[in-house]
Amino acid sequence: MLIGHLGDDVKLHYFEAGNCIGRFPLATNETYTNKTTGEKVSNTEWHNIVVRNKAAEICEKYAKKGDKMYVEGRLKNRQWQGEDGQTRYSTEIQVTDFTFLTAKPDAPDTGMSGQRPAAQVHSRPTAPQTTAPVDQEDDLPF
Repeated sequence: MLIGHLGDDVKLHYFEAGNCIGRFPLATNETYTNKTTGEKVSNTEWHNIVVRNKAAEICEKYAKKGDKMYVEGRLKNRQWQGEDGQTRYSTEIQVTDFTFLTAKPDAPDTGMSGQRPAAQVHSRPTAPQTTAPVDQEDDLPF
């Protein structure tokens, strides 16, 4: 699960069967205070995001560079040979769910001061969440 800002617009690639894949970079930021110097430190990590088919088309249509987005998915490691013969590696986030977190002023009025609510998209069916009764003890060690 990641929350970050798009580093570029979504790039789509269509295949012969009509399926498509969308790719974009997502930047996540971490800010903390160095205990020894008292200085504020900020780190940015870049993630390669991959969305497929209808979800990719929705991202391409509504998500733009700089927008804030929540993504959920699984990691996929890839390796290939570069033009120089070196073995290259990359890690991608294969998205299963995402939510747009940036409000768009050009969206229809929803009664919320002209801002639309965050749009949530599920690429897979979600199971209903259940909660265990409060008086029942579980055997988890944490």
